[in-house]
Amino acid sequence: MDPPESISVGIFDSSVPTNDGPSPYLSSPRLASAAPDHPTTGRKRRAVAKGVQKTLSKTSMLVNFLPTGTLLTFELLLPSVAGDLSCSPVSTIMIQVLLGICALSCFFFHFTDSFRGPDGTVYYGLVTPGGLAVFKPGLGVEIPKEERYRAGFVDLVHAVMSVMVFVAIAFSDQRVTNCLFPGHVKEMDEVMESFPLMVGVVCSGLFLVFPNTRYGIGCMAA
Repeated sequence: MDPPESISVGIFDSSVPTNDGPSPYLSSPRLASAAPDHPTTGRKRRAVAKGVQKTLSKTSMLVNFLPTGTLLTFELLLPSVAGDLSCSPVSTIMIQVLLGICALSCFFFHFTDSFRGPDGTVYYGLVTPGGLAVFKPGLGVEIPKEERYRAGFVDLVHAVMSVMVFVAIAFSDQRVTNCLFPGHVKEMDEVMESFPLMVGVVCSGLFLVFPNTRYGIGCMAA
């Protein structure tokens, strides 16, 4: 008959420090608190974080440059305006009217600006050579008289560039080019291969030379 197996019980006290050296795991909280960052590494991390923050802030300002709202409206209305793609005289006229309205909205919105009143409310208005003209007069709020609220050459440049960007994107849709330029499908395809790229390069350069400072309708509030 085999002897009964003996069972030993060991008790481990985690409060007693061991002399086995530091834990090999990188996630050890003791190591994380005991190993401070090197000064060079800390500077690099701060520089990277600052660069990322600056890039994101500049990217968010694209809404002030590009006619995103107008393009969204155009893409939503185009299927119902184009119909069954038969390019009838009625649908062609409606596409032309839609293009005209959207182009005018791109041009107009770049002459709008806003300011924040003492109560925190944002007020919008039209930028004129004489200053900002709010859309709803008699608000009892003092309208700013700074020079930045006066219309100038930069506003005209931004408005023209916005219309160019909208036209380049709108004409990239074959539903538009087939109805507006019937019989010239091949020629329009060749033109649209390079036209949007040219517009993007030119407008990007002009946006860098003439930065936008407006916070009008469709843009971020001031």
